[in-house]
Amino acid sequence: MYRILSASKDNYITNKIINNSFRATDANTGQAGTIDIFKLYEEATSGSDTSPTEVSRGLIKFNLKPLRDLTGSTLDFSAESFKCTMNLYDVYGGQTTPSNFKMQIFPLSRSFDEGIGRDVINFEDIDAANFITASVSGDTPSLWYMSGANKSGFLGSPDIDIISSGTLTGSSDTEGINLWVEQTFAKGDENLSVDITTVISGILSNQIPDHGFRISLSGTQETDKKTRFVKRFGSRHSTNIAVRPKIVAVWDDTIRDNHRSFYFDMTGSLFLNNSVRSTLRHIVSGTAATPITESNCLLLTLKTGSFSKQLSGSVHKIGSNYMTGVYSATFALSQYNTTVVSGSDRIYDFVRKSGSIVFEEIWGSADKSIGYYTGSLAVITSSRSAYVRNTNRLFVNITNLQDVYKPDELIRLRVFVEDIDRSIVAKKLPIETKSEIFEKMYYQVRDAETSDVLVPFETDSNGTCLSYDTDGMFFDFYIDSLIKGRTYKFEFLIKDRGIDELFSDVAATFRVDA
Repeated sequence: MYRILSASKDNYITNKIINNSFRATDANTGQAGTIDIFKLYEEATSGSDTSPTEVSRGLIKFNLKPLRDLTGSTLDFSAESFKCTMNLYDVYGGQTTPSNFKMQIFPLSRSFDEGIGRDVINFEDIDAANFITASVSGDTPSLWYMSGANKSGFLGSPDIDIISSGTLTGSSDTEGINLWVEQTFAKGDENLSVDITTVISGILSNQIPDHGFRISLSGTQETDKKTRFVKRFGSRHSTNIAVRPKIVAVWDDTIRDNHRSFYFDMTGSLFLNNSVRSTLRHIVSGTAATPITESNCLLLTLKTGSFSKQLSGSVHKIGSNYMTGVYSATFALSQYNTTVVSGSDRIYDFVRKSGSIVFEEIWGSADKSIGYYTGSLAVITSSRSAYVRNTNRLFVNITNLQDVYKPDELIRLRVFVEDIDRSIVAKKLPIETKSEIFEKMYYQVRDAETSDVLVPFETDSNGTCLSYDTDGMFFDFYIDSLIKGRTYKFEFLIKDRGIDELFSDVAATFRVDA
């Protein structure tokens, strides 16, 4: 899965000296189009301070509800494949930009108000949050424990602004782990992109407060005798939607049902769905209609001739989360099995002669008293040939793509892949063409007008990997990951036989309603 989360509030706070007179510690920039991070040394005077330092720090919070809504179903935030990246985008407006500096991102220990300030020249808009005040409730201000949201400490401490370290359930380090992250900017015009998986997992598990993040220059670079002006990122109020802050969350939630691609000597999975009135529900058993749940709750039997093999089936899990009404069994079958099937012929003899065996597939209760489903499973041998480096000639199409989608839709798209060079066995019409199945097929989304990639091929965590079942290839997509009012196109990448094939000329253009 690939999810894009937008910022729900942001601003930056500063103690900048105005007109060599006073510091703008009560200024607010909540509605500004940029988040400016800078440090000035001896650039102004302030009373008796002949060597003043002026700094700014960014504050940002993201809407994590889309992840919370999936927690416990298709999202297991403790899974190895779950990754979260915070992305802020450089905005260059001709200003001086520093180089060779570091930025640090800390989770906030307390909430802040965005505010309505816009003035980023004279900093005359007064509101919270600012350099002194985090928020205001009624007429009561809530001050930072240290000006500039600069009091750091261990997770759970009652008097801190930012969290530097902490102990999280599931961590092997009982002394605590660092909860801040850092990025080096060599040239200065780079975007910010940092891994915040640990913090987001801690927030989703209610171990870390969900107050957002503080973004600043590293501690030593805020206090040394050097000016660094100015690193500028787009804020959530930027008129350029493409540079607004976002979190990209990815994880592997693929379904791989090998009913049409089960090979001897290779582990595969078979799935069983149980639905009632178009809704997935657990199978129920007995007069009390007790749901059949969790692991090893079903028995899968494969039979052919006198051969019979019994396997354990379970409610399917994504990470550690059980999926309602979806059962699976994962196993391997050896083609070299010497069990006699018929007469004197063994499994191996049948495989050697025909290259495959069709088994009767029976799903039943664990105590063997009730049958729930009967079907068939063809298990085949792997393809062998002399060394050939050629690729298949493939045709890719989305069979159920609509012209327009609403911004709040979750869609499931069916992808048909045809091998144009495949052999066709003559038979009476009509001939049903089945989609080819690929273990490693990925999608990306490109703006049809600008060619900008909004959702890239994500192969590390299988965030954009297609699933497959008995009907072919498919994937789920959240339309809210895209900008409203624009036209997009899907592209596909197939990794097969050590070769990457890109399919960009696919009839897969659609528009997101404004």
